[in-house]
Amino acid sequence: MLSKIKRLLHKYPTATRLTLALLLFALALVLSVVIDTPFLKRFFPYTSAILLGIATWMLFKIDNKSLHAIGLDWKARNLAFLPLGLIIGALALLVATYVKTLFTGQSIVLSTSVDYTAILYAFYTILPTVAVEEFLFRGYIFKKTVDRFNVVVANIIFSLLFMLIHVLDENVLQNKGMILFLVISIPVGHLLFATALLKSKTLFFPIGIHLGNNWATRHLITSSNDGDSFLHTINNVTFETWTPFIIVILLINAVFLLVTYLIWKWNDFPPLRKQKNKSRI
Repeated sequence: MLSKIKRLLHKYPTATRLTLALLLFALALVLSVVIDTPFLKRFFPYTSAILLGIATWMLFKIDNKSLHAIGLDWKARNLAFLPLGLIIGALALLVATYVKTLFTGQSIVLSTSVDYTAILYAFYTILPTVAVEEFLFRGYIFKKTVDRFNVVVANIIFSLLFMLIHVLDENVLQNKGMILFLVISIPVGHLLFATALLKSKTLFFPIGIHLGNNWATRHLITSSNDGDSFLHTINNVTFETWTPFIIVILLINAVFLLVTYLIWKWNDFPPLRKQKNKSRI
């Protein structure tokens, strides 16, 4: 049996590895459902992320590589991208919301009461979900697709897949506005996360950006003063027609596309270019 697997890996290297990856990821997700109890999931919601991490490690091991191939190690350089990404993700959401308020006439104000414990604890609960999505959509399979085809093909495939898992939800499918928002925004989000991975060479960077963005959406700035966020908007508007709603979606995503562009051109900025040239001397 083992010899047959080795022959298949040698004869069809990409196809067999992608198939094996899908099987291992499916197994990891099924096992996480079996292992997780309501009590365990409440206090330690990391089972899925850990099992997917193990599956990813096994896949790279088959390729005679390690998790270093996607920058998951204890090097200070790679670890530093996690908090950096968190800051970028949160600030991007804040700027996008500010741009939205300029168009709609809303205002951003400080919340009068803030539940700091709940807001900080959210980092702990949001991180595993973010890690799972990054392992699935920007991890081993994404990297193999880039290697086998190219970045453009990989981004098209995974942006569509990433969008579909968000859209194919019972609550979303009942809301045309939400469908439109996600169909446009989720592929942009994938492009941001994928660019962060490709430029930094570490999955810590997209994990950080993803975490910062998701946390900021719930706890940095929201539309209500309920104590769950540091900031909230007032004079909130309801869109009566599609045109202003679409314009807001485009404005928000323009901010995230700008952040993506800045990350992509990171090394071209004069200070960084000078530093890079010095390191070559």
